Amino acid sequence: MEIRLKRAYDTAARSDGPRVLVDRIWPRGVAKEDADIAHWLKELAPSTELRKWFGHDPDKWPEFCERYLKELQSDDAAEDLRTLRQLLDEHERMTLVFAAKDTEHNNAAALRDYILDGQL
Repeated sequence: MEIRLKRAYDTAARSDGPRVLVDRIWPRGVAKEDADIAHWLKELAPSTELRKWFGHDPDKWPEFCERYLKELQSDDAAEDLRTLRQLLDEHERMTLVFAAKDTEHNNAAALRDYILDGQL
């Protein structure tokens, strides 16, 4: 299984596999018809409160990941996690799509690590 990460502002490629948007809000300035998003799993995004607290501050990254993974274990995220698990079972490759400028410290990266660590 290969899980790629890609900003919503980057061009979609056939090699991406299914593209799954994991942000709560649609990326500003990106037309839905151009984004080539197979699924928009809003409940896999961090809460607004957590996102604002984090502010993409790399010093807060470890604690952000801890808090975010707790949120993923909530009932609110359960259905979207089942959908994600199904997609992973059906495809050898998929791409988690996000809008953040920081390509290393964002919820898609934390979610990928969560999956690859066998927690999904």
